[in-house]
Amino acid sequence: MEDDELEQIRARRMAELKAQSGGAGSSMGGFPAGLSGGKKDDEDKAKKSQMEEMRRTMLVQILDGEARERLSRIAIVKAEKARAVEDLLIRMAQGGQVRSKITEKQLIELLEQVNQQTKSETKIVYNRRHYDSDDDDYGL
Repeated sequence: MEDDELEQIRARRMAELKAQSGGAGSSMGGFPAGLSGGKKDDEDKAKKSQMEEMRRTMLVQILDGEARERLSRIAIVKAEKARAVEDLLIRMAQGGQVRSKITEKQLIELLEQVNQQTKSETKIVYNRRHYDSDDDDYGL
């Protein structure tokens, strides 16, 4: 049942995107060839938004509600880490490694694995200024 609903949502969204890209391109028709660079930008934006929509629908199919919520909270704080986890989840799903929806607990385990792989040591370096002075008593 959810698959049918998702397909309907996808179809509506695709129709909206096609309508948006079709409407934006027709308004550029009266310009000379050198001045119609905005049409390509509109197409790129439409493709990018379409890819993001496909990405979101895949994540909806892969993750359960709690895991999706946790990942969205992580995205607020560390967008690049959330993006890396999303990429990993999508690759796992495309490779057939995901049998059922990922729970929050499984997502936490996955996040721990990603943290261990990308763990970087924080190193603090103090650069102290040394002045050449003759008196060692520091002005006392």
